[in-house]
Amino acid sequence: MRTHVVLPEDLVKEIDRVAGRRKRSQFIEEAVSEKLQRESLWQAMQDFKGSLIEDGPPWWSTQEKRDAWFEATRTNDAKTLRELGYLK
Repeated sequence: MRTHVVLPEDLVKEIDRVAGRRKRSQFIEEAVSEKLQRESLWQAMQDFKGSLIEDGPPWWSTQEKRDAWFEATRTNDAKTLRELGYLK
């Protein structure tokens, strides 16, 4: 399906620099798909937030640790997840 989307010129230039002008649509499609997946995951985490506290993993043992885990997961930041000990 074709659609019309208005983007700032500097953003389009950056997309073209990274993906190439002929791959712009594919790049935007993948970026939007990834964002929708993250939003879906975030919503699922919010829906179940607090449901596993009693028997949850050690990184959920305090509110601060849970907040850090949710934030790192929400931003899909693998480096932060590794630093916090959630990934190897």
